[in-house]
Amino acid sequence: MLIAAALSALLALAVLGVAAGAEMWRHRLIYFCCMIASLVLLAGGIKHLGQTPGTGPAIVLPIGLPWLAAHFRLDNLSALFMVVVNLAAAATSAYGIGYCSHLPEPRRVTPFYPLFLFGMNAVLIADDAFMFLVAWEFMSLASWLLVLADHKNAENRHAAFVYLVMACFGTFCLLTCFGLMAGGEGAYSFPAMRAAKLDGVSGFLVVLLALLGAGSKAGLVPLHAWLPLAHPAAPSHVSALMSGVMTKVALYGLIRILFDLHGEVNWAWGAVMMVIGGITAVMGVLYAILQDDLKKLLAYSTVENIGVVMIGLGLAIAFKGSGEKTLAALALVAGLYHIVNHSIFKTLWFLSAGAVITATGERDLGKLGGLAKRMPWNGVAALVGALAIAALPPLNGFVSEWLIFQSLFKGPSLPHWAMKFGVPVVGAMLALAAALAAACFVRAYGIAFLGRPRSQAAAEAHQVPASMRLTVAFLAVMCVVLGAIPVTVTDALSHVVTPLTGVQFAVSADLGWPWLSPVSSTRGSYSGTVLVMTGLGLCAVTLMLARLLGTSRLRRADAWDCGHKEDIPQSQYTGQSFSQPLRRVFCASIFAARESVDMPDPGDNRPAELKVRVIDPIWVGLYATIGRAVDFIADLVNRIQYLTVRRYLLMMFTTLVLMLLVVAVRQNQ
Repeated sequence: MLIAAALSALLALAVLGVAAGAEMWRHRLIYFCCMIASLVLLAGGIKHLGQTPGTGPAIVLPIGLPWLAAHFRLDNLSALFMVVVNLAAAATSAYGIGYCSHLPEPRRVTPFYPLFLFGMNAVLIADDAFMFLVAWEFMSLASWLLVLADHKNAENRHAAFVYLVMACFGTFCLLTCFGLMAGGEGAYSFPAMRAAKLDGVSGFLVVLLALLGAGSKAGLVPLHAWLPLAHPAAPSHVSALMSGVMTKVALYGLIRILFDLHGEVNWAWGAVMMVIGGITAVMGVLYAILQDDLKKLLAYSTVENIGVVMIGLGLAIAFKGSGEKTLAALALVAGLYHIVNHSIFKTLWFLSAGAVITATGERDLGKLGGLAKRMPWNGVAALVGALAIAALPPLNGFVSEWLIFQSLFKGPSLPHWAMKFGVPVVGAMLALAAALAAACFVRAYGIAFLGRPRSQAAAEAHQVPASMRLTVAFLAVMCVVLGAIPVTVTDALSHVVTPLTGVQFAVSADLGWPWLSPVSSTRGSYSGTVLVMTGLGLCAVTLMLARLLGTSRLRRADAWDCGHKEDIPQSQYTGQSFSQPLRRVFCASIFAARESVDMPDPGDNRPAELKVRVIDPIWVGLYATIGRAVDFIADLVNRIQYLTVRRYLLMMFTTLVLMLLVVAVRQNQ
């Protein structure tokens, strides 16, 4: 009942947002109410997480298709994702209380924000294909309007157009996917789909269409084109939801179809998903390293993390299809854990980026610097988030990637040669992506928050409102907590994977709390709790020794500044110089990266300039080609408007003759 009330409240808040007007206190009140509604939904998800399968709350409403009605149900999987969605939604809503006053046109954002939250939650509780797709489109259209909020900017309009095209493509694929599972009887309810049996061709097409439909929304390569365009265009708190949460709703749809509704996916699809995930992870982080726009960098980082999750899901399907249900449960726990972790640390970083843009008006790394001193709350929180994204212990990002590696180590035990040879390759790709992600966020954090200001805007940066500071601090604490008590999280996730894999599984079974021992107590174990306690103890001992053995006298000396006594910000590393070695090693062939130096002639006072040319191979090779083909076909079709009457009559006569021939051939058969 509380969940239904919270969802209804979100619709009411959208109506109030239309009438909010220019008075800022009304916008703040709507964000505050969105936070309360999200907390209620979060509590509902936590309450029903771990329930006995088949006992979750359900409701049938007399809306939707005439012969079907609307079915809603909350099971363990949807309860988990309700926690994921609404924890981030509550944080971004609290952030929006202070952030909304900095939006150029808040009236174009506030009405659609609660609709966006409503759409994502409605997808999670839908129990039939019709309501799932209606809620999916609700989510897509609300987020599209939020991307288009600053409609006067031509880049934003282009981003919204690309996003809308990709959203329509994904919905079309999912519509066809559900149609195949419903069969000729039109059994669109999820229980009927679970009971139905798919033949070989239909089963193949269902998996393919699910990957295309959900993958386009999640950001799998090469369906990721909308992310680096839409995320910078949307307001920062919306970008946090789109990157940290909406992509997880897409993964929820994929898991619901492949592990629940379909249920019998061939192991070979798992191998394909692993390879796609590895390519997505590496390509995403390479894209990110090349970016100077902070929000584009974060968008491409999301692509990388979606690839990491896809590796875990692919492993789970490969293990399940081969009869290794315990290993399938381990891989699925690892993938779900990374979904939880990414929703936290990526929301943290997008909100930190929003604070940086609010304080400086800049999102170009080359115009930032020294912000840790001027924005200490955001500096510390962003550092914690960067360490989490770089998968360093004892933070949460390490635990989930470590579990995925533990699952990969068991992959060669499968009898299929594709897995024996493919798993080491995917493992190497995952390791490379993790290393490059660490380099990427050392670059992002170091250039933006450390050193000296690279522009006047960075030098005059100011603190942001308290709600924005407290939100990022809370998310930073969550990164530590989820890394320090991983067994608590994995035990909760085990309730989710049990009905999906058919096996009871606990990651801490061998050693018990607080140790993770996914393979065995002798071959691999980890405890974030012990690591945190050990680190705190070492810090305490170090401080005590420094106080007892150290001196109270101060020694002052000039800081080393590369031999320059002058305060010249231009002598610092830039984002381009930091990424140059990686760009030369990895991107010369993939992205056709080329460097050229524009050196002025003697006597010319203009500065020398290093120019870097990089192309997006997927956009140039795939999407630009499709665009040209569409334009060519449109030009041909457009000529039909200018034919003479005789040619129109000839076309009609030719069409009639062709149709008569078709009828004659069918009758002879």
